[in-house]
Parts: sequence; structure tokens; C-alpha cells
Amino acid sequence: MEKEEGETTTTIGVVPAAPAKLPTPIYSLSFWEVTAASGVVLGFILGLVCVYLTMPQSDYSFLKLPRNLEDLQILRDNLEIYTSDYTVQVLVGYCLVYVFMQTFMIPGTVFMSLLAGALFGVVKGMALVVSTATAGASSCYFLSKLIGRPLLFSLWPDKLVFFQDQVARRKDRLLNYMLFLRLTPTLPNTFINVASPIVDVPYHIFFLATFIGLIPAAFVTVRAGLALGELKSLGDLYDFSSMATLCLIGVLSVTPTLIGKKQA
Repeated sequence: MEKEEGETTTTIGVVPAAPAKLPTPIYSLSFWEVTAASGVVLGFILGLVCVYLTMPQSDYSFLKLPRNLEDLQILRDNLEIYTSDYTVQVLVGYCLVYVFMQTFMIPGTVFMSLLAGALFGVVKGMALVVSTATAGASSCYFLSKLIGRPLLFSLWPDKLVFFQDQVARRKDRLLNYMLFLRLTPTLPNTFINVASPIVDVPYHIFFLATFIGLIPAAFVTVRAGLALGELKSLGDLYDFSSMATLCLIGVLSVTPTLIGKKQA
């Protein structure tokens, strides 16, 4: 049919379809996985209750997780009264709280490290912090191996892909790479704890890198705990010299990996 003069036509454009996004994997927890995770929580609570029952009758309203330096100083002042006479209870309670916080990624472990220095000094405080931090990271590792996959894919999908790629490329010198991560702020420690079993980092590598890699930062925070009253903010912990030292150690830890790749 011929168009009459003056008749207008309408051109309908074809809008290209948007590229389809890859579906996000959906994972669900089984009954036994939820039961196991709940059992871990109940175990920590039971341990803390046992510690509480062995302490003398008193007002323990000061017992709470510190969220700032003022809370920490109040906790330190009150716990100093019990540290000499109830050393075992204070130690066990400290360890349970620290490991619990590490296991379930509760922020504030830096305050616990400062508290260790304030209560026990540098040597004992460092031993306490490094051992409990490693135990907590290990607990988080195994719990994540059991139920952590859904959490990772929902919270940090991009970081997980990046981490998995880096681990796969450094299989031969994985310990050096994990040490580098622990010593530098490349990836958050909480993410490393949760993601390591998902991307197939062997536990012995994870354990060694955690134990050794936490020592420098633990020394800085525990030593600062000796002068807790002089701290104005957490920023005072990490001055330029401290950060430069940690970064230098991190670079040295990854140097063998870079040399090996260059020779290859």
C-alpha cells in the first residue's frame, strides 16, 4: 500500500537486550551444620559461665567488650584487682573472649591486645595475644570450612575471586604470600580467616603464616598497653615508623616469591 502524501511514519527502534548476569551461587546450610555452629557458641558461653561461677561475689557490671579507650581503661582498672589472686580465671576468661571474637569476626580485638599488655606486660602479653589470636583464627578457619561459603558469596564475592586467583598463582610459595597478607593491610584479617579454607589454603600454611605474621603487630599493640593512660586514640598506636616497619617486613616476606617468578 502506497503512503499518502503527508502521512507520517513511526520508526520503532529495537533496544538491545542487557547482558545476562551470571547467577550468584545459592548455598543453604544443613541441619547438622547449623547444629555444629550453635554448639560452638554454646561451648564458649558455657566456658565463660564456669569462669564466672569460680569468681568471688562482687559487682561485675564493668565486664563488657570495650568499644573505646575509655571502656578499656575502666576494664583494666577493675581487672587489675583480680589478676594477682585469680590469675587462672582471668587468663581463661581472657582467652575465651578473644577466641570467641576472632571466631565470629567481632570487631574490637585490638582493645583486647592492649588489655593484655596493661595486665601482663610485654612478654607474657605478647605470648597471650599471639596464641589466642592464632587459636581464634584457626577456629574461624574450621568454622568457615563448615558453614562459611554462603557468607563469603553474599558479603565479599569480588574479594573472594581475587583471593582465589592469587592463591592459585602462588601455590609454590604460598607461605610467603600468606605472610605478606598478614603483615600488610592488603586484605582484612577477618576476610583471610574466613576465605582461606574456601580457596584451599592448607591449614598448616594458614597456621604458620598467622602465628608468625601476627607477632609484629602484636608487639606494637601490647607494648602500647603499658602506657594505656597516655593513648588518646587508636591512631596513636600506628605511627609512621611502626607502619613503615610492618610494610618493610611484609615486602621482605614476599621477596622470595618475586625472585622465584623472575628466575622462572
